[in-house]
Amino acid sequence: MISGILLVDKPTGPSSHGVVSAARKALGTRKIGHAGTLDPMAMGLLVLGVGTSTRLLTYLVGADKTYTATIRLGSATVTDDAEGDVIFTADNAVLDAITDADLQREIAALTGVIEQRPSAVSAIKVDGQRAYNLVRAGDDVVLDARTVTVSRFESHNIRRTTHAIDVDVTVDCSSGTYIRALARDIGAALDCGGHLTALRRTRVGALSVEDACSVDEISAERLIPATRIASDLFPVLAVTDSEAVDIGHGKRVATTTPDAPLVGVVHGDRLIAIATVSKGVARVVTGFPHD
Repeated sequence: MISGILLVDKPTGPSSHGVVSAARKALGTRKIGHAGTLDPMAMGLLVLGVGTSTRLLTYLVGADKTYTATIRLGSATVTDDAEGDVIFTADNAVLDAITDADLQREIAALTGVIEQRPSAVSAIKVDGQRAYNLVRAGDDVVLDARTVTVSRFESHNIRRTTHAIDVDVTVDCSSGTYIRALARDIGAALDCGGHLTALRRTRVGALSVEDACSVDEISAERLIPATRIASDLFPVLAVTDSEAVDIGHGKRVATTTPDAPLVGVVHGDRLIAIATVSKGVARVVTGFPHD
């Protein structure tokens, strides 16, 4: 069975599940998952795990991410992006009064460690149901705020029209940050409404969209070995043949490797486990059976 990590540059339109389905067809296996959903409107880097490498996705889901986006000020939507119905439109006089300095002030206020209320139309579960299903059913959904980190929030281009202000931005953020919510909150702070009109994910951890293929280019040749991905995520612990057998059976192995929360355990060119090292002993956290 094939195994590895696949980087796909998702276009606007298909869902993340649709890309997974295309990969399953192209690669001839159903054992494929992804490390973080992109909405149909969004473009950019979708990280897929294939075969036993799906076990690595757990460690990629929580990685920091980079996005480029366009925020439109002047109207708010039910989804906080261009896919939803408009629920508020600001008067032109309100938009005319907003200065570039006002905008930069609100961007700065949303930079750093912040409390963010996720968009109501999201995959977050409320009493066992997805929030977006509750919204579609007519329920008024207000999700609890959560702590996220926005380490960079920069504007690059501000374009003013009669009925809107469009702002191109780049955002570096922790996992779980909603860029749609940033647009919504800037619009709310400026009393003009705000939503996203474009979103592109360009980075997940050390993985870049520059190295991704299109959906049509998906093939086994584009798979990145799990060993290479693990070496970007963790220190590497190389083991002998006998140690590899023990690790494969879930046994503890003595090591001189310094203590570490997680290490990638490799045997030759193969990732065989993610382990934790403490007091000279490596203990398996996640095993990777030979495909």
